[in-house]
Amino acid sequence: MLDQESAGSTTKRKKLKLVLLIVGLFLLIIIGTASGIGLYIANALQPVTASEQPVRVSIPQGAGSVQIAKELETKGLIKNSSVFTYYLKVKKQGSRFQAGEYEMKPGLTFEEMIEKLNKGETVKEEVIRITIPEGYTVDQIAAKLSEQTPWNKDVFLKLADAPAGLTDETAASSIPDNKNLKHRLEGYLFPETYEFKKGSTEQEFIERTLQQLDKKLATLPPDWKDKLKEQGLSVHQMLTIASLIEREVVQDEERALVSGVIQNRLKKNMPLQIDATVQYLFDKSKERLLEKDLQIQSPYNTYLNTGLPPGPIASPSLASMKAAIYPQETKYLFYVTKKDGTKGHLFAETFEEHKKNIADSKKTAN
Repeated sequence: MLDQESAGSTTKRKKLKLVLLIVGLFLLIIIGTASGIGLYIANALQPVTASEQPVRVSIPQGAGSVQIAKELETKGLIKNSSVFTYYLKVKKQGSRFQAGEYEMKPGLTFEEMIEKLNKGETVKEEVIRITIPEGYTVDQIAAKLSEQTPWNKDVFLKLADAPAGLTDETAASSIPDNKNLKHRLEGYLFPETYEFKKGSTEQEFIERTLQQLDKKLATLPPDWKDKLKEQGLSVHQMLTIASLIEREVVQDEERALVSGVIQNRLKKNMPLQIDATVQYLFDKSKERLLEKDLQIQSPYNTYLNTGLPPGPIASPSLASMKAAIYPQETKYLFYVTKKDGTKGHLFAETFEEHKKNIADSKKTAN
């Protein structure tokens, strides 16, 4: 009887040991697995091996955190996209990420990548940046393009003389078929600062500047075309007058007044006698025009011809266009540049007054 009880106790102890062994092994497996996962996550949170070679990353518009994380993992910038996604969730990040093309160097921390994506530190594309000053001629623009861009001067000039694809909706459609025009697009290439993608062409530059002119004209008061009709002017003639104003006037407050003088002389069929139209005949402006210069035979010479020259002599600013459309009412027929350095003008209604102004101007010469 005792032997049977002893045997039963032994069996129970063996079973208990087996259970404890199994439980122990199970706990060891759990602990080991947890430790392994912990180590894996800890490793995934660390930056990848650093490199000085940047990696291009494209973040599409509307991309979510999961998609962005997968892109970063694919590019080798993070070790595990799921860990990065969970990190974003814990840190409450991702909602301010901005789309675009990024360059990131391997070795960045999660926080550094998050900062870049939040700030939208995208790659700035290489661009062609060019500024066309107000009052520049086509020839001056050609020289500037040749000096500061990859574009070819001769190609540009050829396009400026024989533009293609002009539609009836554009201001450039008003260019008359006049063989006396020095450059057909003179006055139509709006002066401004432009940026073009690397690889853009001379044709794209011309199209953009023509479009910009149309955009600027669209900002004028709604009655501007009616005002032109009242004066019997076409858009081409308006731009011609605007270019004369641009080359003659420095002080903004005088633009409309000089425009009024030009209109008065046109109405009386008086030669405009604007020096800038003679300067236009030279490759480079002269410091001082001589009497023989005023006798140069050219349809642009407003000393020898009445009316307007065949077309604009430069690219006018919007301010000069407004002055051409809305001239100031005045009785003045003459003006002379002051010699005191202000670059303002003295105005006169009669030739006698004009001669006096010329004398007075010379007295104030610096």
